Amino acid sequence: MPHSLMMRDKTIGNLVLVKNRVVLTLWLLMMLALWQMPLLTQAANRLVSGSGVPLGEIIHGYAWILILPFPVLFLLCFCPQNRSALWLIYLISGALFAGLMLLIAWQSHLLAGDEDSLVRVSLGGAFWLIGALALLCGADAVSRLTKSSGLRILAALLILAPVPILLLSGALDTLSLMKEYANRDDVFNQALGQHLALLLSTLSFALIIGIPLGVLAARRESWRKPMFSVLNIIQTIPSIALFGLLIAPLAGLAQAWPWLGELGISGIGVAPALIALVLYALLPLVRSVVAGLEQVPSPVIEAARGVGMTRAQILRKVELPLALPVVLSGARIVAVQTVGMAVIAALIGAGGFGAIVFQGLLSSALDLVLLGVIPVVVMAVTVDTLFKFLVSRIEAARQ
Repeated sequence: MPHSLMMRDKTIGNLVLVKNRVVLTLWLLMMLALWQMPLLTQAANRLVSGSGVPLGEIIHGYAWILILPFPVLFLLCFCPQNRSALWLIYLISGALFAGLMLLIAWQSHLLAGDEDSLVRVSLGGAFWLIGALALLCGADAVSRLTKSSGLRILAALLILAPVPILLLSGALDTLSLMKEYANRDDVFNQALGQHLALLLSTLSFALIIGIPLGVLAARRESWRKPMFSVLNIIQTIPSIALFGLLIAPLAGLAQAWPWLGELGISGIGVAPALIALVLYALLPLVRSVVAGLEQVPSPVIEAARGVGMTRAQILRKVELPLALPVVLSGARIVAVQTVGMAVIAALIGAGGFGAIVFQGLLSSALDLVLLGVIPVVVMAVTVDTLFKFLVSRIEAARQ
């Protein structure tokens, strides 16, 4: 047999031994992160750059127990992927994440010194990458174990449980990120309220405007093309440019009619941010309404007409309820999009977590930037999960 064919057969044989290539790939990325990135960074104070602290410098004594899930997870990649193996992958991934969090909490106290010390300990690149990859390993196992959205959410909450436990216990208070929060807890709480207000206001106005526009586009073909053309043009305008374009007209309106200014409508602030966010939200929402109405079976509509329903009654009692899962999917896209774009709205005085992010960028404080970015990511994932769960519940109730 030629040497090339022997090598190919050997390679194929080795690949066959790997039963879970997804987890193996994630595990290799974890090893690469440990090799190339620090787990923590230590700086003399908030204003200077820190030096990296790799895993080898902080692992000693019984701390090696915390990283035992690494080799176990590697071995599970070569086991038959039955339910028992998948449950083990989920549990080991959770143990790896929990061990990583405990290691960070322990070492941050040792590196930071006493409470009056100016030393700042920050989370390194290896922590963020390994933590994310461990969660992905757990999520992959759960997705293969069950299709129930409720069980998936429960599994996600269980694997993330070490984070709120350590936060509430104060074990992470010596991290630079938590020190930034302690110095700005009132600003953080205000930004949270402003961000949620922007999200809920945008979603409400988008639904009020987008659903009638979607119904109109679905009913009249002649209106659909020009409507989508206008909405597509709005989507192509960069967010900062659209915020800027709204400053002059709104400022002019507030100057011409002072009572508008008393209502909070001006060139900067919440008003232009809300208008821009609603305009961006219309395209995905209108498209989802049109798609939802078009998928309603014609026999259902004919049956509704046969029992004497008017056109408005058919829309309200038949078409919109049947189109609801698709409409909610569009609302999910709008909500996640709004959570991210509301960060940019801070540039025109709308507040929210964007104010913290840009303050951190201006002062070159990475942990302050993370203090604004992390809640935005958590909020986006939470909103996305809640909408997916709601859609799955509606679809399950119809089966």
